[in-house]
Amino acid sequence: MNDINIKQLETRLINTSLQKPNIKVNQSKNFEDVLKKIQSNNDEIKFSKHAIDRMNERDVKLDGYEVVKLEEAFKKAEEKGINEALILIGDKGFIASVRNKTVITTISNDKLKENVFTNIDGAVIL
Repeated sequence: MNDINIKQLETRLINTSLQKPNIKVNQSKNFEDVLKKIQSNNDEIKFSKHAIDRMNERDVKLDGYEVVKLEEAFKKAEEKGINEALILIGDKGFIASVRNKTVITTISNDKLKENVFTNIDGAVIL
């Protein structure tokens, strides 16, 4: 009986090893799904850790309307070929990498006045 069990195990191992290419195909299919999901999320605006820290420090909060405006500003900047932008929405300012869809830092109302902004190639004021 032990011989039969060993032979059955060998057969299962051989069959399993023959099925590995199918597993790889499934993995690549899953990878394609993950890649598509990542690419579809690529349109979302991200905030760098520095931007989040500055928002907390300066008590800058965004409501739903302002988030929509920020997305609109990114689209306008992208259409004009701007890479690094100063985006002004009301009394809030954002320095953003348009091509990376990332807010780099935030500026509160009191920091907007009498300030110089460098390393930008455009501004969007909404």
